[in-house]
Amino acid sequence: MFIDPAYAQGAGGQGGGFAFLIPLILIFVVFYFLLIRPQQKRMKEHQNMVANLRRGDRIVTGGGLVGSVTKVVDDNEIQVEIAEGVKVRVMRNSVQQVMNKSEPADKSQGGGGKTAANDGGGQGGVQGVLDKLRGGGSSGSQS
Repeated sequence: MFIDPAYAQGAGGQGGGFAFLIPLILIFVVFYFLLIRPQQKRMKEHQNMVANLRRGDRIVTGGGLVGSVTKVVDDNEIQVEIAEGVKVRVMRNSVQQVMNKSEPADKSQGGGGKTAANDGGGQGGVQGVLDKLRGGGSSGSQS
């Protein structure tokens, strides 16, 4: 009687379909920069770390075992010494962290000399790190 008939407005309004896609595009951009890109960067760093493993490196495996790489068996496996005389074979991809990186042998030594990683200097590497944390620049002996 007194009520006029109400008609629904057309779907989409003035912006059309593009205005509906703008929030979806913004959500995808945010997900890419906050989730996808950092994960790809971490994966690339992990692959680089695993590819550069060599004998003498001190590592932590995914299971929490801490050991030293004694032999690189092939592209997928390494041999790790977890205790004196106890060696296990571990998949390279299970390595989570390299704690101490050994330095490559100097070419002038001809392979017969000692490297910096096994020079028998005691706590030289640890002392150098502590000196740097305390503000000392060099890791040489200061006694």
